[in-house]
Amino acid sequence: MPRSIRIVVEDVVLEAQLLDTPCAQGVAGLLPIEAAPNVWGDEFYFEIGLKHSLDQTATSDLQIGDIGYWPPGRALALFFGPTPMSTGSKPVPASEVNLVGRIIGDAGLLKGVKGAARIRIEAA
Repeated sequence: MPRSIRIVVEDVVLEAQLLDTPCAQGVAGLLPIEAAPNVWGDEFYFEIGLKHSLDQTATSDLQIGDIGYWPPGRALALFFGPTPMSTGSKPVPASEVNLVGRIIGDAGLLKGVKGAARIRIEAA
């Protein structure tokens, strides 16, 4: 069963859901997560310390609003627009990510807080 979470970056608060997969459950088990986000195009990513390999959800075919887990960096990634690997408007990760969740609503609001010092992911 999906798990509701909240993403807080400065004054932007977004609702999201984590999928019901072992990797997403691993992320849920770490909540709340607070980190200094790295920015790569219209993507926030940050190390969460979870060690998980690619799974059956692994993909580089993402949509705006997808939440991925990137194994090489042990990082959670929030995709809210094109990345440096994109050739169009869709986000493209540096390498495959496990799809672990989805932002509900306008993920593009994260563009306005790209200079944020902290991001918080918490249970809703």
